[in-house]
Amino acid sequence: MHAFSKYFEFAYLIIGAIFIFEGVLKISEEPEKGYIQLGFGVLAVFMFFFKRRFRKKRE
Repeated sequence: MHAFSKYFEFAYLIIGAIFIFEGVLKISEEPEKGYIQLGFGVLAVFMFFFKRRFRKKRE
């Protein structure tokens, strides 16, 4: 189970990077959607660090 949690952590990081990239591209065309995607990207990166810290505390 611990091995899966490591992979899920990096999935949050990858998804966050995708959302941030898409958000930056969409800001000029549709600012509302771009900011929402940037927000989700930042949230996903935050979740990566949160999950990582929580997993290391359990170990």
